[in-house]
Amino acid sequence: MNDKAAATPQAIGHERIDLMDRYWRAANYISVGQIYLLDNPLLREPLKAEHVKPRLLGHWGTTPGLNFLYLHLNRVIRERDLDVLFICGPGHGGPAMVANTWLEGTYSEIYPDIGQGEDGLRKLFRQFSFPGGVPSHAAPETPGSIHEGGELGYALVHAFGAAFDNPGLVVACVVGDGEAETGPLAAAWHSNKFLNPASDGAVLPILHLNGYKIANPTILGRMDDQELRDLFAGYGYEPFFVEGHEPLAMHRSMAATLDTVLDRIRSIQEQARAPGWHGQRPKWPMIVLRSPKGWTGPK
Repeated sequence: MNDKAAATPQAIGHERIDLMDRYWRAANYISVGQIYLLDNPLLREPLKAEHVKPRLLGHWGTTPGLNFLYLHLNRVIRERDLDVLFICGPGHGGPAMVANTWLEGTYSEIYPDIGQGEDGLRKLFRQFSFPGGVPSHAAPETPGSIHEGGELGYALVHAFGAAFDNPGLVVACVVGDGEAETGPLAAAWHSNKFLNPASDGAVLPILHLNGYKIANPTILGRMDDQELRDLFAGYGYEPFFVEGHEPLAMHRSMAATLDTVLDRIRSIQEQARAPGWHGQRPKWPMIVLRSPKGWTGPK
C-alpha cells in the first residue's frame, strides 16, 4: 500500500477484515467461474476439458477491483444505513456484478431458477456469455443496473442523472482508466458543476486505475499521484488515493478512505441544507483505486 493514501486507516477489527477478505475471495471465485466453467462449479472432481467453456468471453482484469469496491460499499451501507446505487463503468465487468448480486441473494430472488445451491451456481456459470444466457457486461438483466456496460463512456453521466433531485441517494460510480479516455466520460467529470448539494444526491466517482485498457497502456495510468491530484482538483474534486496490492493493507486503507469521503459528503450536504447557505460550489470527494490489472490472479 502506498503511504500517500489521503485517508489515515482507522481501527477495524482483524476478524472483520478476515470476513471481508473471505467474501471478496468468494466473489472472485464466482466471477472467474462464470468466465471459464460450464460444469463442476465447486471443483468436486479434477477439471476436465468438458468442464471448460470452448469460447471464453468476459474480462478478468477489472473484475477483482470491482468485487473489492462492491464489498466495501456493502460495509458502509450496513453500518450507515445508506441508499447507494452502484454503477459499473469498466467494460465487461459483468462477472463481478453477477457474482455479488448472487452472493447477496438478490439474483436468486429475481431469477428463482438460479438458486444459491450448487445447481444454481452451475446454471450461473453456464449462462454467462453463452447462447441464451446473459452478456459479459452489466446489462439490463443484471439486478440493480441502470447502465449498459457494453458501450464505454456514459457511466458518469448516468450517475449524475440518477443523483439529480434525489437528495437521499449516493451514487458510487466506478470509472475504468481506459473508459476515461472516451469523449463522453472526459467531459462528464464536469457534471459536478450542476450538482446542487441542497437538493440533489451525491456522486462518488471511483477511478479504477489498473494501468491498461485490455493490454494497452492508459493515459491516466501513466500519471503520478500529484499529476492526478492536480488534474482532478481542477475538475472540482478532492481525490483520495487507495493504492497497492497486498489484500489486508488494501482492505484497511479502503475502509478508512470510504469512511472519510462519506463523512465529507455528509458535511457538504449538511452545510448546504442549513439556513444561510449561499450556493457555494463544494469540492466533492472522489477515490482513485490504483491496483494491479487482474489482481489476485496467477502471475
